[in-house]
Amino acid sequence: MTVVLNSTKHGGAGEPLIILHGLFGSARNWQGIAKLLAERYCVYTLDLRNHGSSPHADGMDYPSMAADITAFMNQNNLEQATVLGHSMGGKVAMQLALTAPDKVSRLIIVDIAPVAYQHNFNDVLAGFYHVPLDKVTSRKEADQYLAEKIEVVSLRQFLLQNLIPSAAGRFEWRVNLASIEKNMSAIMGFPANATQACFDKPSLFINGERSSYLAPRYRSSVADTFPNAEFETVLKAGHWPHIESPSAFMEILNQFLG
Repeated sequence: MTVVLNSTKHGGAGEPLIILHGLFGSARNWQGIAKLLAERYCVYTLDLRNHGSSPHADGMDYPSMAADITAFMNQNNLEQATVLGHSMGGKVAMQLALTAPDKVSRLIIVDIAPVAYQHNFNDVLAGFYHVPLDKVTSRKEADQYLAEKIEVVSLRQFLLQNLIPSAAGRFEWRVNLASIEKNMSAIMGFPANATQACFDKPSLFINGERSSYLAPRYRSSVADTFPNAEFETVLKAGHWPHIESPSAFMEILNQFLG
């Protein structure tokens, strides 16, 4: 069953462009890029299921998440769109392009490949669960608990965007941790039947130079399934090139979009 995704619309004129965030992220992560793109496109940033302000759901495989995007497009009378996805959102975008190619005019994938990865994010989940939500009274205090499990400050800042006030006057995580944990193998994988298809429209794969998610060994998998794929690298960037080097990222986007 599909869920109705929370969305933010940027701009009004131009070709529709849909942006899909990564695991533990939200549409908010892409506000800056969306505002720049909105000068020429009608941009929709979406919260994927179990993230941001979108509904929670038990299932979280890529066919289900791609179906959510199709439903969103139908609800908003979008026959076709350029679809940009980062990390998990990139896999959702690839699933959509491979199973509903008529919905996607161009594809932009940020730092991910159509392959299964061995990461399980147990360290991140441990950090989330380590924060005693019934006790913490401030974001700063929550960060102190997170720091006991996660050393990288920028990662903690990213995760803390999910901390929101609860109805009981405390804090809660807006991501559905239980569903994410239960579906982690599906999230880190990619449906084998999808890669038997082929999406031959213009496609751009962007990686961060310091990230291994779109390493050269994965590019044959991309080329087999996306024969018109172009590859670009954001220098001195990791897994979040749109945040770490937004100017270089936008230059690459603009060259592809024309």
